[in-house]
Amino acid sequence: MKFTLSWLKEHLATDASIDAIVETMTMTGLEVEGVENAGEKLKAFTVARIISAAKHPNADKLQVCQVETALGNLEIVCGAPNARAGLVTAFAPIGTTIPGSGITLEARPVRGVVSNGMLCSGAELELDTDADGILELDAALKVGTPLAEALGLNDPVIDIEVTPNRPDWLGVAGIARDLAAAGVGKQTTKPVLPVPGRYPSPQKVATEAPQACPMFVGRLIRGVKNGPSPAWLQQRLRAIGQKPISALVDITNLITHDRARPLHVYDASKLSGVVRARMGREGESFKALNGNVYTVTPAMCVIADDERVLGLGGVIGGEYSGVSETTTDILVECALFDPTLIHQTGRALTLTTDAQYRFARGVDSGFVAPGIELATRLILELCGGEPSEIMIAGEEPAPPKSITFDPDRVRQLAGIDVKAPRVRAVLKDLGFEVSGEGQSSKNFIVQPPSWRRDIEGPADLVEEVARIEGYDKMPVLAPPRAPGFRPPPASVGESRTRLARRAAAALGYNEAITWSFCSRAQALAFGGGAEEMLVANPIASDLDCMRPSALPQLLAAAQRNADRGFDDARLFEAGPAYANTSDGGQQRTLAAVWRARPPRHWRAAPQPDIFDVKRDVLTVLEALGAPVASLQTASDAPAHWRPGRTGALKLGPKVIAYYGEIHPRALKAIGVEAPALAFEIFLDALPAPRAKGRSKPPLEKLDLQPLTRDFAFIVDDGAPAADVVRAAFGADKQLITDVNLFDVYRGERMQPGKKSLAIEVTLQPREKTLTDADIEAVSAKIVSAVMKATGGTLRG
Repeated sequence: MKFTLSWLKEHLATDASIDAIVETMTMTGLEVEGVENAGEKLKAFTVARIISAAKHPNADKLQVCQVETALGNLEIVCGAPNARAGLVTAFAPIGTTIPGSGITLEARPVRGVVSNGMLCSGAELELDTDADGILELDAALKVGTPLAEALGLNDPVIDIEVTPNRPDWLGVAGIARDLAAAGVGKQTTKPVLPVPGRYPSPQKVATEAPQACPMFVGRLIRGVKNGPSPAWLQQRLRAIGQKPISALVDITNLITHDRARPLHVYDASKLSGVVRARMGREGESFKALNGNVYTVTPAMCVIADDERVLGLGGVIGGEYSGVSETTTDILVECALFDPTLIHQTGRALTLTTDAQYRFARGVDSGFVAPGIELATRLILELCGGEPSEIMIAGEEPAPPKSITFDPDRVRQLAGIDVKAPRVRAVLKDLGFEVSGEGQSSKNFIVQPPSWRRDIEGPADLVEEVARIEGYDKMPVLAPPRAPGFRPPPASVGESRTRLARRAAAALGYNEAITWSFCSRAQALAFGGGAEEMLVANPIASDLDCMRPSALPQLLAAAQRNADRGFDDARLFEAGPAYANTSDGGQQRTLAAVWRARPPRHWRAAPQPDIFDVKRDVLTVLEALGAPVASLQTASDAPAHWRPGRTGALKLGPKVIAYYGEIHPRALKAIGVEAPALAFEIFLDALPAPRAKGRSKPPLEKLDLQPLTRDFAFIVDDGAPAADVVRAAFGADKQLITDVNLFDVYRGERMQPGKKSLAIEVTLQPREKTLTDADIEAVSAKIVSAVMKATGGTLRG
């Protein structure tokens, strides 16, 4: 939701600065996304007039224009189809950076003709999305006038994010109301005065689906003259990113943003019979104003006449009955639609419009008839015409239920001491009707306004008073605890998750928090996406499936970082993953990704590989207290891992972790550049921690020095080195503290199908220095254990 400061001040008399207004918005619950002054980015652009436009000698689609600018008469090459003599438009001199493309203009030949600047479209200036032609400005503008001044864009634009429960904030008047209640100024929104009808309307309206459209108000206006809207209206719409179309359409767009009240205007000459709101029928379709053809279903509310569907109620109108410059008689529609149905229609068609966005949140049910009166007054003022009497089909819904409210509840729930008269004043400023319950009662009877159907009880009223008084006035207090209260200890899973996060962060990974959903395409690429894992009511079309792993979202996040110049992202997330089972199969995981891209330098570190992420996996598992020495290494892994560059750590039949390189096919499916390293640890698969014993461990003599012995074994070429390491570790668990593989040999001195694995074994004496006999005994155990586990022999 965007609006300009001057627009706001039409509803709010205030001398407050833009910073003070923004601060008050934030404190009253409005989330301000930003404040932009378009005049800054348009500083270099000025108004210019085309003197002549001739065909380019070397290009059919280009013209060579002689242009009157603030710098004098210049020759400019232009490809816009609407470039013509006498047109007043926007000019960018050499050296200007174009906002829409980021290109800095240089004096260079275009097909042999040097262009000394540029004539700009609305899309190139980021004023609208129209890239088909250059801007057409008021012919009365003086050449050299700053473009921001000519367009009225030297006015700060405030951009806010609106929560779903506050549709009244989707209109500037609603925002002004809350700011006035917060003390920033006085609301000056003018009341809507009815416009008397001069004749009964021959064009009838009806609602045949009251559950979808409880109220349909229409009015016929004859003899209008449609054309470009006045400069002030065009400037206002351009400032918030709207493209001016015509006076009639611009009026409806203005009221949509000014009062959060969408309307629609039909060319009455194209209507046949009664215009009605009804449910769609199988096989019906229509071409919408955006040029797309939509097929409707019986679950959608349509506006139709006796012959055809005219549009989707509350979503978008149809091209057939749209107004044009030749339109003289119009039907103005102002209706009320069911928010749930409008939301479902928009989602089913992947279609969001300004009207759909507002109706899906619920517009003011008390501003239907006033809305059409306001539109009528503006149409008569700008387009002329003669209005009919208003036609009303259906009836206005009942107002929200009144609430019995004790003003002391503000102190009890919010901790703010606000006197009853102030509570009453705040609620009245916000549009609530407040009356006393009786002489003997201190309670209020509060009637929420028609635009606040989210107010359902006393707690909601407390929140209204608290946000206007200021959340910063709420005391910071710990919640009271009963005597002897002791917080429950963390579960094993919670403790493991906390330790895993710390260990991953210590390794240099950055924690990310992503959705527990993903698109079905992403889920299918990573072993999920079964029918039972689809979300019945997804919050977005690309979040329609429970994720089988956190890896797709982390990889996508790493790619977004790379797209912005951070090419060596290392991200991790501790969160749930969901297997393809009917119960969701939720499990705790720690997933991490590494798009390893070392700098291009002759002294740069080598490209990380599977062994680097294996090191990280083992480090995390060791921090979790997992029996690392007992883990077996395997090469089998799901299809999204790359064969030959992937490993699995198992404890018996259970998979504890996967690590290695993600398959390029899976990366391509989610739009991520290869290669990418990753690992995933299944925290719930780790064995339960052993109970701590009461006996004290034997004391070790700290001055006994460790010693090492090297062994080389000849084994089958396919034998995992981990089997040799694990067997050596298990030969004597009291003395052996470490086993490292330091050499792998395949060569002429090896028989075909054989390899040599050399290990270094570290022995740590516990109570006494080891004798030669002790060392030989341990060595024999190591050789025997390795030969038994691998079938290998000691290399001579």
